[in-house]
Amino acid sequence: MVFNSPTLEYSLLAPILIILAGALIGVLIEAFVGKTRRPIVQLAVALTSLVLALIQVIRIRDLSSTTAAMGSVVIDGPGLLFQGAILIIAIISIFLIADQDNFTSSAAALPGSEEERQATQSGTVLTEIYPLTLFAVAGMLLFPISSDLITLFVALEVLSLPLYLMAGLSRHRRLASQEAALKYFLLGAFSSAFFLFGAAYLYGYAGTVSFAGIHAAVVGGTGNDIILLLGMAFVAIGLLFKVGAVPFHAWSPDVYQGAPTPITGFMAAATKVAAFGAMLRIFYTVLGEAQWQWRPFFLVIAIITMIFGSLVAISQRDVKRMLAYSSIAHAGFLLTGVIALNKAGLEASIYYLFAYGVATVGAFGIVTLVRDSSGEVSDLNRWAGLGKRSPWVASAFAFFLLAFAGIPLTSGFIGKFAIFSAAYESGATSVVIVGVLSSAIAAFFYIRVIVLMFFTDATEDGTSVVIPSILTRLTIIISLAITVALGVFPAPLLDFIKPLAIFIR
Repeated sequence: MVFNSPTLEYSLLAPILIILAGALIGVLIEAFVGKTRRPIVQLAVALTSLVLALIQVIRIRDLSSTTAAMGSVVIDGPGLLFQGAILIIAIISIFLIADQDNFTSSAAALPGSEEERQATQSGTVLTEIYPLTLFAVAGMLLFPISSDLITLFVALEVLSLPLYLMAGLSRHRRLASQEAALKYFLLGAFSSAFFLFGAAYLYGYAGTVSFAGIHAAVVGGTGNDIILLLGMAFVAIGLLFKVGAVPFHAWSPDVYQGAPTPITGFMAAATKVAAFGAMLRIFYTVLGEAQWQWRPFFLVIAIITMIFGSLVAISQRDVKRMLAYSSIAHAGFLLTGVIALNKAGLEASIYYLFAYGVATVGAFGIVTLVRDSSGEVSDLNRWAGLGKRSPWVASAFAFFLLAFAGIPLTSGFIGKFAIFSAAYESGATSVVIVGVLSSAIAAFFYIRVIVLMFFTDATEDGTSVVIPSILTRLTIIISLAITVALGVFPAPLLDFIKPLAIFIR
């Protein structure tokens, strides 16, 4: 038996390797650097890793499309765009995550225990969050460029496991945070099982786990169509869980509400980019010729998701749960890009994912600032009069909400217009009509919050807006600047995306 050593194109894999190296250095810092210096060193390592990885992604853009790691990874324009979007969102998020007031001092201590109280009084800072974030980012970078089912599953678990842990690290409402982490973990395990089950069916259909081999089997039509249909359905379920589409959304509201707010923002933004990146690659390049089998399923899921997310959000009285159901509705909007199955749909999806992700991180950054003596205040009733107490904070949050609603001169309007136009060109008129109506419904609950903040008298309940740290301020300012720029001057980004938005098989 001859052993052939694997060929790894390290220059093409450099963004992922840099992030993994930063995560491993972070683990060593936890072991060898003193507690007082550890937070600043961890932040420096994490930020440096993310910036270097982004620079490497930009450098790779000039290379010709190719594969790496023995064909298990494909390097093309859309993959690099997804990686760039994930890294930019992670850089913005890392400043918010660095504001340690959001995280418990001792993750292993029982909530309310003497051990936790002593850790809090001693000023202990939870710095493990930095390497966990980098591990999650590494998985996200690999997810949209995977070109076989095994690599895709490994990336899915690498990005998911750190998020399960980080969801349970909130400083306040510790029991709710741990409950959120447990729900996320259990439902995530079920979704992974569905994904593996679908991968097994696709392997049985095509006799290979590579995307190219599965595509060849679909084009040839030599396999059993029932096995193909089951494989597509189960793989789709695993991916739809990650994006929070109905009826696989049950984890979203509880996890969004219970997790530390910086982690909620990072998870809501970056995970969607990675998951939709993988979904677009699979259904555009691998299963595109089988669209008559899966397109009706996605059409129904998109319509139900948009309607459900928009209607249920109206009744929410917690700002984080409202944003969770808003995220569900946006997952439905983004599914129209998958349904479009054309180049315009891919371009619009990439733009939408980046614009929505940046605005989401900024919105959750605002949520961290509204507090009382017990910590964050997410009850919408207590946000009344926020515009009078802190007009700048309320104005920034209002602008992010208008972007979510798709109001003109915001990034959300350009994203929705582009993605609905692509779906209309492909003949999916029904999903466009429902999308426009759902956007109108969604605008109601966004504007309701704006009215509550600016046109309702403040309550005397001790709620206040804390002065943001320089790190939180950076997150909000950068997110706001990008959201404004993408709404007023969208052409440069759209023109940048257009020549790169071509998948290779």
